[in-house]
Amino acid sequence: MGEGFTPLEEMELGGHRVFVKMDFLFPTGSYKDRGATVLISKVKEMGVRRVVEDSSGNAGCAIAAYCTRGGIECEIYVPESTSKGKLTQIEAYGAVLNKIPGSRERTAEVTLEAASGTYYASHCWNPFFFHGTKTFAYEVWEQMNWKEPDVLVLPIGHGTLFLGVYLGFTELKEAGLIRKIPKLVGVQSASCAPLYQAFKEGKDEIPSIEKRETIAEGIAIALPVRGRQILRAIHETEGEVLAVQEEEIYGAMKDMGRKGHFIEPTSAATIAGLKKYLNRKGLQETVVSTFTGTGLKSTGKVL
Repeated sequence: MGEGFTPLEEMELGGHRVFVKMDFLFPTGSYKDRGATVLISKVKEMGVRRVVEDSSGNAGCAIAAYCTRGGIECEIYVPESTSKGKLTQIEAYGAVLNKIPGSRERTAEVTLEAASGTYYASHCWNPFFFHGTKTFAYEVWEQMNWKEPDVLVLPIGHGTLFLGVYLGFTELKEAGLIRKIPKLVGVQSASCAPLYQAFKEGKDEIPSIEKRETIAEGIAIALPVRGRQILRAIHETEGEVLAVQEEEIYGAMKDMGRKGHFIEPTSAATIAGLKKYLNRKGLQETVVSTFTGTGLKSTGKVL
């Protein structure tokens, strides 16, 4: 659907010069289209006729959209608390929508049961999805005149963008096209921050946490299935994990609105983390971040 090569906007943030990739301009309004277009193209090539997927919203929208373009039946499972805008969008693409009471983790359990007899087009488990999100790295490298940035500040829920970016820059380094993989800084909501806690405590295993409500539903993942891989990528790139409070997320959302960008809360959490990183470090680094999703998907929660 003409996806890819989203703008890389230079902006001033708290006295610092940063670059923000506009991935909320994708056809379904989020970066998840990167993974969905590759995964569903592969599914089509393999002759699969029906898939299931679980999502907090954006991945479900993307998988549903590309499935309908590919003539593939699609069933999406979401938590009952998912933003109504995303639910409407999923149904608009003709997908069967299942709203599951309880946590995001419960939704995943129900979907795994459904996947026992149907192809699982999972943005968390399926490797083809990550080979779509890695294109973020290729595009940043090209847009920065074939050079890598020093730092990338990205959201982490299940890590589909985070690990995709790590994969993309790893491939560029192995091809001899960049000197080093940029430092990867992940951002989580303090209300649901298992990776932040693991990083802070120097653990490789993801601890059990008490999950609280957060407006940043896209990263409200208490048990990321690729948690060990995410932590390994952070350590290998000498990165870190930051946690942001709800009031910081609201503040970042307002700030970006004043700059002409209406972003969803998960994107605002990322920008709140970016501001925290810039203020604390005070280093002369080339820093790239992203708007992962449009605010039009979450107007109810925003209001």
